[in-house]
Amino acid sequence: MGVRFRNKVIDFGHFAGYSGRMQRPATILVIDDDEDVLTAARLLLRQHFTRVQVSARPEQIETIMAAEQVDVFLLDMNFAIGRNSGLEGLKWLERILGTDPDAVVVLMTAFGDLNTAVAAMRQGAADFVLKPWQNDKLVATLNVAASLRQTRARLTALATPEPGPELVVGSGKMHEVMKIVSRVATTDVNVLIRGENGTGKELVARELHRQSARAAKPLVAVDLGSVAQSLFESELFGHLKGAYTDAVQARAGRFQAAHEGSLFLDEIGNLPPALQTKLLRVLETREFTPLGGDTPLAVDFRLISATNQPLEQMVADGRFREDLLYRINTIEITLPPLRERLDDIPALAAHFMAQLARKYRQPARTISKDGYRRLAGHHWPGNVRELSHAIERAFILHDGASLGPECFEFRQATTSNDEYSLKLHDQERRLVARALTEANGNISHAASALGITRAALYRRMEKFGL
Repeated sequence: MGVRFRNKVIDFGHFAGYSGRMQRPATILVIDDDEDVLTAARLLLRQHFTRVQVSARPEQIETIMAAEQVDVFLLDMNFAIGRNSGLEGLKWLERILGTDPDAVVVLMTAFGDLNTAVAAMRQGAADFVLKPWQNDKLVATLNVAASLRQTRARLTALATPEPGPELVVGSGKMHEVMKIVSRVATTDVNVLIRGENGTGKELVARELHRQSARAAKPLVAVDLGSVAQSLFESELFGHLKGAYTDAVQARAGRFQAAHEGSLFLDEIGNLPPALQTKLLRVLETREFTPLGGDTPLAVDFRLISATNQPLEQMVADGRFREDLLYRINTIEITLPPLRERLDDIPALAAHFMAQLARKYRQPARTISKDGYRRLAGHHWPGNVRELSHAIERAFILHDGASLGPECFEFRQATTSNDEYSLKLHDQERRLVARALTEANGNISHAASALGITRAALYRRMEKFGL
């Protein structure tokens, strides 16, 4: 049994050989003005991918893209019988990539024009197939294209930092810090940021990147304190397919994502000794090798590290390499704890209150003089992060245009995160999981429901293991 289109025949005879195979979780959009081609593609591809959309009108592409995420486009190059220049396909390829630079487009044509294929690849097409296609080849091509889409989405998620809190500078001590940041940012020297938990080390790292010549390129942040030791190497260097048992597909690492930008390694004191050696080698050679690979890849990045640990004592104890410490701290920036800059509290509190009013869509509110006295009398073991949590809790639980001292409660400090932080972490995970469930796994819909970007949602899914 077969279907004829434009004097060609697609054979359906061995389609049944694909039945029973696991479908790949990907959305494929097929665009061709020949209904027979669309029928053939739908019958074949729906057995291999969770969602297959078809359209005979290329002008519908942007409408479909606005409604849902398309992982792979299978796009005809000619939309009128008798035309075989491929210019129409190139035009729509440009429109797709203009709307979504990470889009993966496979072009197809009944005319094996090598020049057109080369032009399409140069313009951003991922691959090129001829009609009538061979079923096995088409499915294999689209599987590779779907993997490419996943890799691009991961790189975008890694390289697109979630908009975070702004760096608020109020006290003289923080002005001195910012003077150092401004002088150092324009160079490419490695910077080590020291300070207690919650003092704003990542915000300073972002400011260093923002003021640097690399600002147009990605800032990739890695919290080494939250990465399982067994995953450190894969997280930093990436891996090739088959590098280890669970490596079912290639995965880009943080070095690759930070190319030409900045790499921020938070809690660098948690880096295992073996990886300290590898990091030192990367800093010396500006090359790294993904797990499972044997060819070094060149990389260009500016390293910013942060720690709250006594690295010199760790060197003395043999837990941190002395030569690596010399490499990462060409310039040191030390952030004072909040208890040493209490005059920052009014500026920080006003900033957080304005953020909360926007977040919860409520009228602007203030803190009374007695409320500020209450805040100034606390020791702030959790620093600015603890202040942010305390103000958010008061904002949610208390009414009125002004928050007084009775609105602020403080828990006993612990050696790690406080109880409230843990509860926020758990609540955030439940919200993300619920949004994904209600959206049936659709990333765009779930991100929209949560009010965050798709890149931010991907990071949270990775963070919570969802």
